[in-house]
Amino acid sequence: MSIKTIGVIGGGIVGLSTCLRLLEKNRNIKVLLFEKEPQVGMHQSTHNSGVLHAGLYYKPGSAKAILAVRGIKQMVEFCRKNDIPHEICGKLVVAVDDEELPRLKELYQRGIANGLSGLKFIEKSEIRKYEPNVNGIAAVHVPEEGIVDYEMVCKRLYEKTLGYGGEVYTNAKVTALSFRNNQWEIRTEKGEYSADYIVNCAGLHCDRVARLAGENPDVRIVPFRGEYYNIRKEKEGIVKNLVYPTPDPKFPFLGVHFTRMIHGGLEAGPNAVLAFSREGYKLSDINLSDLAESLTFPGLWRFLRKYPQMVKRELSISISKSVFCKALQRLVPEITEDDLQKGNSGVRAQALDSEGNLVQDFNIVKRENALHVLNAPSPAATSSLAIGEHIVSLLPL
Repeated sequence: MSIKTIGVIGGGIVGLSTCLRLLEKNRNIKVLLFEKEPQVGMHQSTHNSGVLHAGLYYKPGSAKAILAVRGIKQMVEFCRKNDIPHEICGKLVVAVDDEELPRLKELYQRGIANGLSGLKFIEKSEIRKYEPNVNGIAAVHVPEEGIVDYEMVCKRLYEKTLGYGGEVYTNAKVTALSFRNNQWEIRTEKGEYSADYIVNCAGLHCDRVARLAGENPDVRIVPFRGEYYNIRKEKEGIVKNLVYPTPDPKFPFLGVHFTRMIHGGLEAGPNAVLAFSREGYKLSDINLSDLAESLTFPGLWRFLRKYPQMVKRELSISISKSVFCKALQRLVPEITEDDLQKGNSGVRAQALDSEGNLVQDFNIVKRENALHVLNAPSPAATSSLAIGEHIVSLLPL
């Protein structure tokens, strides 16, 4: 198959990175990027905690593990070369009791297996050397992790894509796709275009775009809202860098944590609750079509029945500032409700299968004339350049 034109659907950080890697590979290919919003990177790419993830959490050999380890190196190098604010400040993942200790030790072994550099398992006495106000019986120190301005990353990716001859169409929601005479006809709200091959990086809407292309994906995107609090200015120094709890490996959610922000300030969160809209950043954001699609999906109800305690815990953290604060106090006892000021929210595009299982790994489906990225939540922002590189390697260029 001879590819002359590729249409990339979705102008988030993964779609932008894919465009850049395509153009770096072959400047003779025509690359068209379609984004439904007025500008690129308006959803998951910039509605996150701004962390550079090194690959500690992910099952060795998984796409997440491989691409996170490769991706953080590529992202840091990209930031250095393009004057993007970032800092490699390190992170502590903390076990607060004996029940969490085996999970923490497993995380440490995963990190070793994934090839992380400088990883260190530390006892209680050493925790205070890194974070004087943190409570725990043991921790893993991850020196490679850091913080970054992902909005600026998206801006630079956009500029480079244009500079290399890529065409970016904003306000161009894709409404129909049809493949005729070895060509994709791409209908958007901005006009009609054609391409030899399409790459679906539509994030929160990737399953819908796949269906437009004639696929019947075996997963459904279920949106989970993550809510943050800002720590009041007087208490910002209570945590020096990044402090995370020991997560439950059954879930891809990392638990409420503390994150120092690249432009100043300290953030705490997020929780994970069902959003009533795929772009529902507030509780009051309700899209009846999105909500109906979630509630009529059998996989969601099977998930709720499988994990009622997790659902109850996350919902209570969302509803009650007091409960949210208590979750944070497990890590930093000195934090109080008065220290918490309502912050931003993000929505995670989480793929769920019909049996109620959260898809843990990146999910990329390749066809003869199309490729669909059907699950790319965290650490997709960190890994985006490596994901783009991987996508290019799969294409018949």
